[in-house]
Amino acid sequence: MSGKQSKTVEEEFIEFNIPEVGPDGKELTKTARKKLLAKAKKDAKRPQQTQQQSKQKGEAVDSSAGNYGTLPLIRSQERTNKKFSRVQTLNASNVGETVRIRARLSALRDQNRFIFLTLRQQSASIQAISMKPNSNQMMNFIRKLSVESIIDVEGTLASPEKGPVTSTTQQEVEIHVSALWLVNSSLPELPIQLEDAERPYPLIAAQKKEIKSIKLEIENLQKKFANAQTDEEKNAIKTEISLLEKKKADAQKYVIIGKATRLDNRVLDLRTLANQAIFRISGGVATLFREFLTKENFVEIHTPKLLGTASEGGADVFRVSYFNGSACLAQSPQLYKQMCISADFDRVWEIGPVFRAEKSQTRRHLTEFIGLDLEMAIYEHYHEVLDLFDALFVFIFDGIKERFAHELEVVRKQYPTPAFEYHRPSLRLKWPEAIALLRENGINWGDLDDFDTPTEVRLGELVKAKYGTDFYMLDRFPLHIRPFYTMPAPDDPVYSNSYDFFMRGQEILSGAQRIHDPELLVQRAIEKEVDPVTLKDYVNSFKYGAYPHGGGGIGLERVVMLYLGVPNIQYTSLFPRTMVRLTP
Repeated sequence: MSGKQSKTVEEEFIEFNIPEVGPDGKELTKTARKKLLAKAKKDAKRPQQTQQQSKQKGEAVDSSAGNYGTLPLIRSQERTNKKFSRVQTLNASNVGETVRIRARLSALRDQNRFIFLTLRQQSASIQAISMKPNSNQMMNFIRKLSVESIIDVEGTLASPEKGPVTSTTQQEVEIHVSALWLVNSSLPELPIQLEDAERPYPLIAAQKKEIKSIKLEIENLQKKFANAQTDEEKNAIKTEISLLEKKKADAQKYVIIGKATRLDNRVLDLRTLANQAIFRISGGVATLFREFLTKENFVEIHTPKLLGTASEGGADVFRVSYFNGSACLAQSPQLYKQMCISADFDRVWEIGPVFRAEKSQTRRHLTEFIGLDLEMAIYEHYHEVLDLFDALFVFIFDGIKERFAHELEVVRKQYPTPAFEYHRPSLRLKWPEAIALLRENGINWGDLDDFDTPTEVRLGELVKAKYGTDFYMLDRFPLHIRPFYTMPAPDDPVYSNSYDFFMRGQEILSGAQRIHDPELLVQRAIEKEVDPVTLKDYVNSFKYGAYPHGGGGIGLERVVMLYLGVPNIQYTSLFPRTMVRLTP
């Protein structure tokens, strides 16, 4: 027997392109798909003059049908292995090629016959143009897209007719759009505009300063008005106030996005070019730290963050419920780093969160930050640790310059700051030298008094003026201001074998030789009012033979903030935690 074999329902689904998912993203039942199939078959049987009838009714045929629209919700229904290009890899050698880009719609400029789109992938951007022969229906669809939506764009890569495109990072090429699909739409109204969030910091600072000055003038005039005796005086003051109000309005050239607004909308704020660059550099610092120490035979460790007692002592500890009792969040990995040295790891490092319940609301404090910690056995002198830190920081600073030149340029457009200066070898000062430098410049500071922040910053300025460096080490701190596990100096018990490092006048590292003798350790703990009983496991680790050792802890966010000259540490923390912020 011969004859035409009938198709299965599944084959007809494929033939008539019946979707498996509805417009709402939900999977369609077989019954629903059969209804769509019946409608498709009916439409296919319509007389050919239907299109002509539509034209007579004034309905234009959509010549771009099938080349634009909203994609069904991507739920991993299928995998077509379409090839997508990265914006940053496109250049003039690709002109004439068909490319497919998935990117964020960063900007849209409608010029009637032409629609200019800026497509952004992280910090890379390219211009795309939709024009004839794309249909009016397709052009109207594009016009309605919300900025910051995710779109798929297909088209031909071309050289811009009017020369380089200065508004995008890819200036020598643009995409002539042949197809465009909406992947995921953004809200039409955004809580912050990226254009405002990317405005250079000096412009905003200058506007704030000018408006503040005008407001002060107005307040003074209002006080003067309250004491005016005659109508003539009052009218004159009113006129002055009116002029100043106009001056204030004229001064408000830019939208100012406050820090709280930025951080409340952090996902949007992180899309700015400067933030994309800041966190690439931040990740780079951690990578450089890891690379250097791995070459120096350090072992990576991961210490507990839930502790039975405060690791540093004192009150700046977060206590949390722990089953039927309580625990502390680790103030540092300090004790466990040392225990690992006693466990014969010899050299260890860790990158991990550190928690400090400090009631400080300053531009450099966080309640949770990323610590870059290391500890190492020493042979004769704790300066072996300083030598290693010296080489480590020079390696990191060199690496930032070499690997992130573009990112540095981007950040400096928003936060203009002089390039970071450092020596090789790094400058080392002893505590008495720092006190002497302060006194030489009119600051009468006590021999053994710890620095407050203004004095610390002023010392950094004096060091920069005298030695020409933004980075230095301060050695031999007074013993009474250091933690209980710090080794006293052998020649003078008033001082200790401890050190801090500074960038642009602010501390970024604290470290020391640690006490490895259990009896001296217990004695120092009692002197610092730390109960040795709570440190039993830690103290016992030194009773079985411990190598002399030292190390330090670095605050990642501070390093990035101070190297780049960013005005607040919260801008170098991905989702910052402070006394007043636990979200987003």
